[in-house]
Amino acid sequence: MEVFLAQPRGFCAGVVRAIEIVERALQKYGPPVYVRHEIVHNKYVVESLKKKGAIFVEDLSEVPAKAVTVFSAHGVARSVEEEAEARDLPVLNATCPLVTKVHNQGKRYISRGRALILIGHAGHPEVEGTMGQVPGPVLLVQSVQDVAELRLPTDAPVAYITQTTLSVDDTRDIIAALQAKFTDIQGPDIRDICYATQNRQSAVRDLSKLVDVILVVGAANSSNSNRLREIGTEVGVASYLIADGSELNPDWLKDAKAVGITAGASAPEVLVDDVIEALRRIGPVSVSVVPGREENIEFRLPAELTAG
Repeated sequence: MEVFLAQPRGFCAGVVRAIEIVERALQKYGPPVYVRHEIVHNKYVVESLKKKGAIFVEDLSEVPAKAVTVFSAHGVARSVEEEAEARDLPVLNATCPLVTKVHNQGKRYISRGRALILIGHAGHPEVEGTMGQVPGPVLLVQSVQDVAELRLPTDAPVAYITQTTLSVDDTRDIIAALQAKFTDIQGPDIRDICYATQNRQSAVRDLSKLVDVILVVGAANSSNSNRLREIGTEVGVASYLIADGSELNPDWLKDAKAVGITAGASAPEVLVDDVIEALRRIGPVSVSVVPGREENIEFRLPAELTAG
């Protein structure tokens, strides 16, 4: 069986930075280090950090006084930052710099008197954080239908921002609907949309031309991993989301001569290797990487972790 690996796949720069912040904090301050929400949406990553001494909580009230606290890559609402300040908690902010950029764009649009529209998924921690960072009302739209139902005058000054785990492709129709509805609308440059999300989706489209089945390595609660599986299905290739090799169903591969593997932005390469090993237990495989975009972006760590 031929196995083709998508390029790029797996960890993006924001995820690498977030995990490194927790690991360095554990080295510098010693365990435990408290992390609000899963640092990234991947059980393997979370469990491996737990073994090193990280404690994951959903609410800051679970963090003891003076304990080192890390905010996850998804970002947090201003109210969470204020609670940490009021309690004098030493905080390391692992919010992805691209998410912070969206927060700043939203604040800028609001300060200019524009009604703010956020394209994203209700309930996603990044969306909750963004809505809680912007000092004013934020209208969430998830579909073209939501745009049609917006109760704003067509000549109202509006602006939109997007959840970073949505790609240019994901948001294109919604942005077009907004631009058709409103006469005075602004939004970020298309280059501001998360490079990693777009690159991984483009790589899956390339992969789909070569294979009979696509396996997406990622967590069930990972927005970008679910979207990769959806894209494979949309282009007509049987596609499955699996956490690791243990979830591989041999029935999926019955008539497959070529299998494609990719991984969501929060899935480590070790899990891709685990899926390849599971395929090897079924029969002999040859593995090759599909040529794709190289990613060389690195984000700086907080100064507290790089000094000394």
